[in-house]
Amino acid sequence: MAGHEAERVTLARLPSGVAIETTVHTYTPEDADAGDGDPGGDDSPTVYVQAAQHGREINGAAVCRRLHDDLVAADLAGTVHVVPVADPLTFDTVSYTTPEAYDSVNPNMNRCWPGDDDGTLHERMAATLWGYAGDADFIVDLHTGSRDMLTHTVYLRGDDDCRRLAEAFGTDLLLAESAGEDADEEWASRNFGGKLRVAATREGIPSITPELAHNKELVDDAIETGVAGTKRALRHAGVLDDRGGVPRWDGVRARNHLGRVTAGESGLFRAAADLAIGDEVVEGKYVGEVYDPTTYEVRQEATADRSGIVYSVAREATVTAGQTLVGIAIRLDDEERGSE
Repeated sequence: MAGHEAERVTLARLPSGVAIETTVHTYTPEDADAGDGDPGGDDSPTVYVQAAQHGREINGAAVCRRLHDDLVAADLAGTVHVVPVADPLTFDTVSYTTPEAYDSVNPNMNRCWPGDDDGTLHERMAATLWGYAGDADFIVDLHTGSRDMLTHTVYLRGDDDCRRLAEAFGTDLLLAESAGEDADEEWASRNFGGKLRVAATREGIPSITPELAHNKELVDDAIETGVAGTKRALRHAGVLDDRGGVPRWDGVRARNHLGRVTAGESGLFRAAADLAIGDEVVEGKYVGEVYDPTTYEVRQEATADRSGIVYSVAREATVTAGQTLVGIAIRLDDEERGSE
């Protein structure tokens, strides 16, 4: 049995003075001395797990709930902090970013880590949670893509510790994502350096972002994938000793790509009938068409801009010019995969 404490934490305050609160669950070894300031012991690892940083991505929160009983019953060799709702502002509005009235400067909480105690609402919220995450040895930041996105785990490209943690989590597809000086102009302009995973990795904390697929709805398969993966990550970190083991990973590593199969025109997008997430495509392959719903004219025959693995397909058919139609991850060559 493990020790468990549920702490209600104030992340920031609204203009009215109302507190923005969340709950931080802390699990510790049963015989831990709560008074020594280090529940797991001087050398024991700490893992920080959070979910719902984007409020419509609720399957991660459900993962935390299912994980609870397992952690309480477990023989822990370290500390686990779990935050099932990292961003109450977006959670309550079932949104990806916060309404402008709350934070017009940093509407996306996952662009302002490690936060700022004197900054905007999201910066203050991130800074409060960084008090837990920044002291961790490993971080699992659970996210949820759309129902038409292939489940995958993202890690910072070139960091072997993050890659090994991602392999332990165990999704079939791993995406290596560049950030900062290593990123191309478009990625840099989107401030990916302010993601929790990137900020933590730069502080020497191996961190991953599993994307479980399916947002806004609770889906058992996605939740079970998240629970199993998080437990494998905890075993890899040396916190969970339940004899479950971490199977050797045998999937695909690819370079995350923004999906430059974009809509050249606005209209209705009809994906190719034979296109599915997980497919291998070659450059130039037909992936669908955008047509004018009033004149019936085909405005664009969309083709893959490069060879790779399809990890997302726009199924909401109404699209505007510039919108991503198909996301393609580019396979990493053997020499780019990192040491085994």
